[in-house]
Amino acid sequence: MKVNQVELVISAVKPAQYPEDSLPEFALAGRSNVGKSSFINKMIQRKSMARISSKPGKTQTLNFYKIEETLYFVDVPGYGFAKVSKKERESWGKMIETYLTAREQLKACVLIVDLRHPPTTDDVMMYNFLKHYDIPAVVVATKADKIPKGKWQKHLKVIKDKLEFDPSDDIVVFSSETGQGKDETWGFIHKRMKQ
Repeated sequence: MKVNQVELVISAVKPAQYPEDSLPEFALAGRSNVGKSSFINKMIQRKSMARISSKPGKTQTLNFYKIEETLYFVDVPGYGFAKVSKKERESWGKMIETYLTAREQLKACVLIVDLRHPPTTDDVMMYNFLKHYDIPAVVVATKADKIPKGKWQKHLKVIKDKLEFDPSDDIVVFSSETGQGKDETWGFIHKRMKQ
């Protein structure tokens, strides 16, 4: 998909602030510093629409990016080792859970994991959460440029085994550096929009 028009519509913390235009939405989830901002920027062909930070836990709200007036990417706070208070983490957890379980416009969750490493306990918990609430998932295994192409399948197998991957979900090898997997990911998103 060629993206010409993108705007950050709102950074929301509660349902009353969510956009009201009923466009399909795709939540972007992943542990802190897994590369969500880089993923967004590559998908929408922007250098710095989503701010990239070396400091984990930068995203603290639900950021609604409207793309081509046809859909939203909803960037949710990263989970895992972000250096924030337990109380703050709990409030993020509640905010994310409310959004994921109650939002009618949500078509799927894009779960971003690191192709180089087995999914973390938090990744597995997130995937199980999606399965429990019957939320379709597109698993994006990013940082593919850091691994020789011949080893991708081996790494994908580790990810699928660890997540106990559901074949009805989609999985794609991705690189924010090279653009590997970008068109495939857009293909999955378009497929989910029609469902």
